[in-house]
Amino acid sequence: MPFLGQDWRSPGWSWIKTEDGWKRCDAWSQELEGENSQCDIGHGIMLNSEDEEIFSNEEHEYASKKRKKDHFRNDTNTQCFYRENWIYVHKESTRERHGYCTLGEAFNRLDFSSAIQDIRRFNYVVRLLQLIAKSQLTSLSGVAQKNYFNILDKIVQKVLGDHQNPRLIKDLLQDLSSTLCILIRGVGKSVLVGNINIWICRLETVLRWQQQLQNLQMTEQVDSGLTLSDLPVHMLSNILHRFSDGWDIVTLGQVTPTLFALSEDRQLWKKLCQYHFGEKQFCRHLILSEKGHVEWKLMYFALQKHYPTKEQYGDTLHFCRHCSILFWKDCRLALLLEDSGHPCTAADPDSCFTPVSPQHFIDLFKY
Repeated sequence: MPFLGQDWRSPGWSWIKTEDGWKRCDAWSQELEGENSQCDIGHGIMLNSEDEEIFSNEEHEYASKKRKKDHFRNDTNTQCFYRENWIYVHKESTRERHGYCTLGEAFNRLDFSSAIQDIRRFNYVVRLLQLIAKSQLTSLSGVAQKNYFNILDKIVQKVLGDHQNPRLIKDLLQDLSSTLCILIRGVGKSVLVGNINIWICRLETVLRWQQQLQNLQMTEQVDSGLTLSDLPVHMLSNILHRFSDGWDIVTLGQVTPTLFALSEDRQLWKKLCQYHFGEKQFCRHLILSEKGHVEWKLMYFALQKHYPTKEQYGDTLHFCRHCSILFWKDCRLALLLEDSGHPCTAADPDSCFTPVSPQHFIDLFKY
């Protein structure tokens, strides 16, 4: 009999013997029985009243079991989130570990559900979801796909509630809807995990989210305390120079006339271009005004279409080269408790840590 544990040294699952054979004891089995008991009664009445001559008792029992199984597998609200902050990335089999770690497994086991509640990690998770939507969606397992859309649902509801970062989510949903349309239209050309109707429902859900974000109205907050407009001009200028995204500067410039004047500063856009792009790229896309001055703002958006910009995040996943572990590093715990974020055995753990960008996260699982 095969050993059905996550670790070959673990005791395995618990099993009970029933009239239908051996069944595994799961926490969800009793809840699933309770949720579907009423549905089974109505289903049985329908079969007995309308199709009594067609379905026998044995066929009805088989249909009921199959429906329960499909309900559990296809229920998008079924969450399989883990609360772990690290995962061992193994690419080959050893005596202690058999198999290898996949992108879907890493996505399931790392605590992305809590990461979206951290303002430092929010942009990082959104960018990772966007890259997965573009190229890696079909490589996820069925459970990983459920978790993907459940996390995305939490992100959308968070944005609708606090009205923060709607532009990032709109870009993510646009890329995801395009990918889903291509997959549905080209069904049969690629392997899709699950029924085609599930993918159609997912596309409808994404379109509904897009409509909700499109109808999002920003409410004006009434605050009698100090506001952004009350700050001195030099402090407002320093704030704008901290931004690394040109669209954020344009959006902030729409708040007040003072911020608009500061957002049009040529030196601001020049530094932004120099931060993201090189001199050779400037020469290829040089834009001059009628007076012969360089239009740095126009150059930034022109260069953005041809070259990738530098990504900047408040917090990222880290990879330990000594332990081959991918983990979330809590800087506050690291300072207070000298916690490295994972059970590291290196003499100097900090020298082994490498920040992992969203693209690097995906590249780790390309074999």
